Amino acid sequence: MKPAPFDYIAPGTVEEACTRLAEAGGGATLLAGGQSLMPLLALRMSQPFIVIDLNRIDALRGITRQGAATRIGAMTRQAELIEDSTLATHLGLLVTAARHVGHAQTRTRGTIGGSIAFGDSVAELPATAMALEAVIEVQSIRGTRTIPAAEFYLAPYMTLLEPDEIVTGVLFPDPPEGSLPVFREVAQRPGDFALLGLAGMIAHDGGTVTKASFCWFGMGPRPIRATKAEAALNGHALAALDSQAVAELAVADAEPYDDHQATADYRRTVGRRIFARCLNEALGLKEAA
Repeated sequence: MKPAPFDYIAPGTVEEACTRLAEAGGGATLLAGGQSLMPLLALRMSQPFIVIDLNRIDALRGITRQGAATRIGAMTRQAELIEDSTLATHLGLLVTAARHVGHAQTRTRGTIGGSIAFGDSVAELPATAMALEAVIEVQSIRGTRTIPAAEFYLAPYMTLLEPDEIVTGVLFPDPPEGSLPVFREVAQRPGDFALLGLAGMIAHDGGTVTKASFCWFGMGPRPIRATKAEAALNGHALAALDSQAVAELAVADAEPYDDHQATADYRRTVGRRIFARCLNEALGLKEAA
């Protein structure tokens, strides 16, 4: 199929893009990388009157340090996340997650802001943003505001982003010193959409867990933090940890579902196993027989 007719606008500034988006009154859609939008247009599942292309706005690109945090412009390509030395030093988990997004060809066009704003519940980057307690920066003609990633996602493809707002960047605070990244994804083939996955990080000092943060993707209608497991880990001694019991708590927070690729029982069972395995590997614990 071919897309329904639409007008095309390519603004050169964020302010111009916000103005044109507001003028459209909900009849426009934003084009970032286009990896999700173009199929929707072709299938006429999305039929905007206007497509606003953000690719000419240089101010939306770039990776910069801001104190003890790293800011990533919304139009920064996913491939750039993998290659950037700053991210390799401060946000290893994000680099690992980006490597699992689609294929090399799609990552050269796909953007971090596009993935964050689209809100696919099986996507790697939204869950990683939640696990790293990132803050999402948005702008409209009404001004700017920030939204914690933990509050941003409501339901499949539904976020707190208003129709006249544009994601301009994502701010990632530095994880605690010595944090260990945790990432595992299950898919039918490399590059396929994930059946389920886990993103997170854990830090310990003197044999005690000081910070644990985990987020599921593909385990519910939105990215879901494993808060019960985090509570069971934070402040507790490594020697006393039962990884299987913590994995049970992690899955208890999820909302697995049946679809044409896997059942809820499959997701629950595999999720329990990969959580326990990731925890054991990160902390150097012996896996139970």
